[in-house]
Amino acid sequence: MAREVKIKGKPNDDRDREPSPAARDEAQSPPDPIEEKLRPQRLSEIIGQRAVAERLSIALAAAKKRGEPLPHILFDGPPGLGKTTFAGVLHNELGVELNLTSGASLDKKMDVMPYLTNASEGSILFIDEIHRLPRAVEEFIYPVMEDFRVDVVLGEGMSARTINLPLKKFTIIGATTRSGMLSSPLRERFHMHEHLEFYDPEDLARIITINAGKLRAPITPEAAWELAERSRGTPRIANARLRWVRDYALARADGGIDVPIARDALAMQEIDSEGMDKQDRRYLDTLIRVFKGGPTGAEALAATMTLSVDTIRDEVEPYLLRREFVVRTPRGRVATSAAYRHLGLAEPEREPVEDILDPQRRLFL
Repeated sequence: MAREVKIKGKPNDDRDREPSPAARDEAQSPPDPIEEKLRPQRLSEIIGQRAVAERLSIALAAAKKRGEPLPHILFDGPPGLGKTTFAGVLHNELGVELNLTSGASLDKKMDVMPYLTNASEGSILFIDEIHRLPRAVEEFIYPVMEDFRVDVVLGEGMSARTINLPLKKFTIIGATTRSGMLSSPLRERFHMHEHLEFYDPEDLARIITINAGKLRAPITPEAAWELAERSRGTPRIANARLRWVRDYALARADGGIDVPIARDALAMQEIDSEGMDKQDRRYLDTLIRVFKGGPTGAEALAATMTLSVDTIRDEVEPYLLRREFVVRTPRGRVATSAAYRHLGLAEPEREPVEDILDPQRRLFL
């Protein structure tokens, strides 16, 4: 039985990086047993991210044939796309020990030492939000990732000496929602770097149908598609909305989920046809009403909405940018025509978006 470790996240003053509320909650909260039940357990059960799964299957097969641990792997991408799920799947495929922690938890070198010295041969250490590692801890694990050794300094001053402590060979899997904040030396020490993309509605509908079966909630194909289109391309959101719709169907109907039940349940949560919730629409409304559609900066939007900048950047904007309701320009965020149409507002006359995107081009007109 694998030994799993969760350590509560703490503020990291060394690097002045405040994690988003979603990342903080994930680092501090114990695993949800129902969510764990819905996660795939094998690579063959993974739906979507097929290119990533195929490359991981090759790495698995090669590692098994060589009798060596997996190479160090870095997963990056928005929250909820399966970074932790992939770590669990690899652990199941190999049948090795899995330890979990988060970058925000490892304030000092000694915080990471138990994970390194107690790691068994071929085991996996999963570090969530690895970009939150303090610089000193990051540099401390460089020799671990390269040579499987820990350099321990004993004493001080002229009498100080370094002891090289050998470690058993194991795999470090890092996950980050902000890969741009990783230092180049740390990024280059991962042998595999996999970026997770948002899911298509077809894949999400399959995931919803399978998980509805696990939850013993009968669902029609049309209702599964309705939920998929409103889940922002993210399995975690799809599962959360499926669980809510299941509860609604059980409380207000006979437990079966069809399109009217799904729509009524999501309407109660104020989730619209595009999968946007109240906070997303408030973002667009603030951008359009207060800032006249932009351009404006994330800091100004966050201050007006009384939210943290990280919440704006990590939780609200990725989906709105992908759906082209908002564009980022050198001068700030700008609401597109699609945003006005979705909110039912008339788009005012303003300078062309192409001029906003490239203000220098006007010098040559």
